[in-house]
Amino acid sequence: MILFRRVVTSAMNAVCFQRTFAAAASPLVPVQLPSRMEAHLWYVVPDEVKSSSLLHDYFDILSPCEKENVSRKRGEQLQKAALLARALVRTTIARYQINGQVDPRSLKFKKNIHGKPELEWNDNPCQSASRLQFNISHTSSLILCGVTVDSPIGVDLEEKQRKLKNDILAFARRYFTPHEVKFLSSISDPGVQHQYFVKLWTLKESYVKALGRGFSGLPFKMFTIQFGNAEKGDSCISGETNNEGEIIVKSLEHVNSVSSNWQFALLELAGSHYAAICMEKDEAVEGRVPTPMKLTVRKTIPYMRDEFISGPDAVVISGLT
Repeated sequence: MILFRRVVTSAMNAVCFQRTFAAAASPLVPVQLPSRMEAHLWYVVPDEVKSSSLLHDYFDILSPCEKENVSRKRGEQLQKAALLARALVRTTIARYQINGQVDPRSLKFKKNIHGKPELEWNDNPCQSASRLQFNISHTSSLILCGVTVDSPIGVDLEEKQRKLKNDILAFARRYFTPHEVKFLSSISDPGVQHQYFVKLWTLKESYVKALGRGFSGLPFKMFTIQFGNAEKGDSCISGETNNEGEIIVKSLEHVNSVSSNWQFALLELAGSHYAAICMEKDEAVEGRVPTPMKLTVRKTIPYMRDEFISGPDAVVISGLT
C-alpha cells in the first residue's frame, strides 16, 4: 500500500485534514531554547509510528513542495521515512518559539549553495528564532534532528552494523586519509575495525554538515579525524566503545594545524546507531575556560509523546567533559 498517492490540493480535502488534525493531535509541548554550547537531539523510530491518522496529520503540516516530494517516493517505507523526517523538523522547531506560538505549517526553509537546509525568517519578527539552527540525519530505522542556538551544527546517524559491499580497508582507502587508513589497519579485530570505520564516517559527515558544505563541498580526504587515544600513539585498540578521549579534526591543507573551532560528541543511540554531533565552539574569552558541549536527548512521536533519554538508549562514547 502506498501512503500518499497524490498531493491533497482541494479546499474540501484541506478542511477535512485540518479538522482531523485538530481532533486527533495533542499540542506540542513548548521547550526552552538550548543554552550556550548545548545541543538538543530529538529522534523518532519509524517502526513505532503505526497510526495512519497520525501520519496524515504529519502530511498536513508539510509545504506543497514537501508533500510532492513525499508522494514521489517509491514504496511505503521510503514515503514514511521522508514524511517523518520533514514532520520531525517542523514540529521540533515549532516548540522553541518562545515569543509566540508558531504553527509548524508556517515554517519556511531555504538551502545554502551546498544544499544544506536552513530556516528562513524574512517575515517573522521573532529575533530569537533567527538564532536557532538545526540539522537532520536519518537511516531506514531512525531519524535524528539536532538543534542549537547561535552555533552551526552538523549531525549524522549511521547503523552500527552498517553493511559494506567492499572490504573495509579498500573502502577506507577510497574515501579516508592515509592517517585514518593506517589507524584502521592497526586494528586486528574485524568487529572493532568495523566499529571504528562507522564512527569515523559518522564524525566526518557531521563535520562537513556543520560547515554547511556536505560531502561534495568538502571531500573526506581533505581532513583527518583523530581520537584522543590514537593521537597519543595508542595503536592497540580494545573492544571498549566508551573511552575514545577527545575528538579532533586536522586539515591536510595545513598539516601542523588543528581546527580548534569545532567540538564533537559521539554516542550510541537506541542501542543500534552511532550518532555524531559537531558544533562550532563559543568564542574564546581571555581568562575563561571554553564552555564544553552539553547534550539533551529526547525520543518523540510528535503530537503523541516525548521522552527524555538516558542510560542504555543514549550512551556517550566521546567528546563530552
